[in-house]
Amino acid sequence: MIFDDNERIVTGDYIEEDTEIESGLRPRQFSDYIGQEKVKTNLEIYIKAALDRKEALDHVLLYGPPGLGKTTLAGVIANEMGVNLRITSGPAIEKAGDLAAILTNLSEHDILFIDEIHRMSRMVEEILYPAMEDYALDIIIGKGPSAKSIRLDLPKFTLIGATTRAGNLSAPLRDRFGVISRLELYTNDELVKIIKRSASLLNVEIDDEGAKEIASRSRGTPRIANRFLKRVRDFAEVKFNGKITKNTADAALSSMEVDKIGLDNIDSKMILTMINSFGGGPVGLDTIAASIGEDANTIEDVYEPYLMQLGFVSRTPRGRIVMPPAYEHFNLAKPEEN
Repeated sequence: MIFDDNERIVTGDYIEEDTEIESGLRPRQFSDYIGQEKVKTNLEIYIKAALDRKEALDHVLLYGPPGLGKTTLAGVIANEMGVNLRITSGPAIEKAGDLAAILTNLSEHDILFIDEIHRMSRMVEEILYPAMEDYALDIIIGKGPSAKSIRLDLPKFTLIGATTRAGNLSAPLRDRFGVISRLELYTNDELVKIIKRSASLLNVEIDDEGAKEIASRSRGTPRIANRFLKRVRDFAEVKFNGKITKNTADAALSSMEVDKIGLDNIDSKMILTMINSFGGGPVGLDTIAASIGEDANTIEDVYEPYLMQLGFVSRTPRGRIVMPPAYEHFNLAKPEEN
């Protein structure tokens, strides 16, 4: 099976096949939303308070790694509030006029969800400030001395922004969010519940051990877990008796070159290259990139976070180094230090 470099099966980013998987599996109420208990509990209180006061919910910023359910949570919030949800993304709002068209079409208390909000242009962002703060839109008509400023009143709406890079948001924008919540990676037990719920909706027979095997390789990410479930289902139907067991999941995921802890062939190649070619480091990012034929930014943004979370790689002032857990995982002896 061949995958595009930008569509690794273990990526938390949204890829084309996720459209089919996620559309029917997304929970609609908090009672169906598994995990993120602290975020969920707080939001339920804020929503109830807003409904009791008949007000719009405060603006909400959701941040964390891709694939954890930020878009899903926005949909749940809209359903619990009983309002419409309008979805767009930072890169899609190219001009101030695009944002004005979206905002003026909202109804009272509606929710506007902007994914990848950190990628909005600064010009559009500045238009958003009065909209968030005063529910008004300042538009300049004309140019030069004849230019006029017109203020349009907007309905009281809620902006939900989602980002994987909260540090890239400007301080003025971040400060205008009343609720800021970080979504954490899921535990294996939470992923097992998600997988079994998804299997039920997909009419797939799966036992506890099969769900645990998929969960243990899903890198703490529901999107990856659901993607694996769909692929393992295909293996179960074609090569096994249709039921997903531990052996079925192991055979399917091993065939897709995903190991016991969710590393794929690119992760393994990076670690083994650092060990075999550079004695485990320290080695510079650009050197690693040249050695494995990958872009340095891709390594830093896509591959490294999970490897660092596992404690396999560490960043030091002199470069990247491979840590003891990685040697243990690959059954290799750590080189003696000079």
